[in-house]
Amino acid sequence: MKISIVTAAYNSAATIRETIESVLSQDYPTIEYIVADGGSNDGTVDILKSYGDKIKWVSEKDSGIFEAMSKGVKMATGDAIGIVGSDDFYPNKEAISNIVKGFQESNADSVYGDLYYVDSLDTNKIIRKWKSGNYAKKRFLNGWMPPHTAFFLKKSAYDAFGLYHSSYRFAGDYELMLRMLYRYDVSSYYIPKVIMKMRAGGNSNGSIKGRIKANKEDRKAWTDNGIQPRWYTLYAKPLSKIFQWILK
Repeated sequence: MKISIVTAAYNSAATIRETIESVLSQDYPTIEYIVADGGSNDGTVDILKSYGDKIKWVSEKDSGIFEAMSKGVKMATGDAIGIVGSDDFYPNKEAISNIVKGFQESNADSVYGDLYYVDSLDTNKIIRKWKSGNYAKKRFLNGWMPPHTAFFLKKSAYDAFGLYHSSYRFAGDYELMLRMLYRYDVSSYYIPKVIMKMRAGGNSNGSIKGRIKANKEDRKAWTDNGIQPRWYTLYAKPLSKIFQWILK
């Protein structure tokens, strides 16, 4: 099984080398790594060039992170695709092997694990623990979603049901997983292992303002897919993060 990993980057010189090294150090032998850069001018491209043919990459202007992710997915030739942020990293060299084992054991079309949020400077300091739990479609109605960068989806599902929607700025990951898992019933399987470490302060979680905008796009995701949440679904989604703090 070939795994493609996609990173969307823009002016990420401060952190992307750690991201790249975490991918290239994986013990699974059949990995394709793709970076879709938005036309960085801070030295990111020089870092990409320094890895030679170990990375497949492109650097050009785009409309945002979700267009970049779609661009990377289009470039991918693997059987399944995972996303890693340009300031995030795999916590150990077995992460991809564990994902592949999940695909092999389950024969599912998607596999996901757990995620730790870590301090942006001291990445050994855990801020939040995102324990995903076993998959059940109805959990979306209770505000649940799998952690995006610990979620791997077969290329055949992208081919059948589409890429990321670039009209979203904050919740394009939620919309894609809602579309795949809830609307189209793509099968999924949970492995109880930490697959990703993410620096705290991302696209939608970095501020209250960002979270409010993301919540509006969460609502849009249900509408765009022609499906109806329960009255409490989109209130439960941000409240579920409270338990991630408690787990810490």
